[in-house]
Amino acid sequence: MTSEVTTAAPGFWYGEDSRVDAVDVLNALRRYRTAESSAQRRVREELGIGENALMALRVLVDAETSGRTVNSKELAERLGITAASTSALVDRLVRSGHVERHADPADRRGVILTATGKSMRRALAVIGDLDSRAVEVAQHLPPEDMAVVVAFLQQMAGAVDETDTDED
Repeated sequence: MTSEVTTAAPGFWYGEDSRVDAVDVLNALRRYRTAESSAQRRVREELGIGENALMALRVLVDAETSGRTVNSKELAERLGITAASTSALVDRLVRSGHVERHADPADRRGVILTATGKSMRRALAVIGDLDSRAVEVAQHLPPEDMAVVVAFLQQMAGAVDETDTDED
C-alpha cells in the first residue's frame, strides 16, 4: 500500500496554477476503497471468517461495548440479510467458537447473541488497531475540513446508493 498522492494536476513546485480536480478526488477515493478492502480481507483472514461473519462480529462487539444486546432479528436487519441466512451465519459462528447464544432474560423464548471472550478480544484487537489508525489520521483534519469531507462522503454514498429506475 502506498501513501503517495498521484494527481493529473502539476505538483506544488509548478506554481500557483496547480490544482486537484474531481478526477483526482475520485481516484484518491478509489485508492482508499482498495486499501480498506485489503485491510478488511486481512482482518477476515486473521479471524478465519468471511465478510458477513466479520460484519456480524462487529455488530456484536459494538453492542457489547455500548451495553446493548443483539438478537438474530436485529442482526439480520443490521446486516441486511434474510432470517435464514442469519441463522446459517450464526450457526457457523457458534460452531467456530466466535459466537455464543444465551437465553434472553427479558423474553424466555428469545436468544441473545454475543461474541465469545476469545473472539471478542481478537476482533477488538484487530479492528481496534485499524480504527485507531483511521481516527488518528482523521483527527489531524481541521474541523472545517472534517465538515467538508463528511458532506462529500455522504453525497457520494447517496450517489452510489441511487438506482436508475428508468432503465429501458
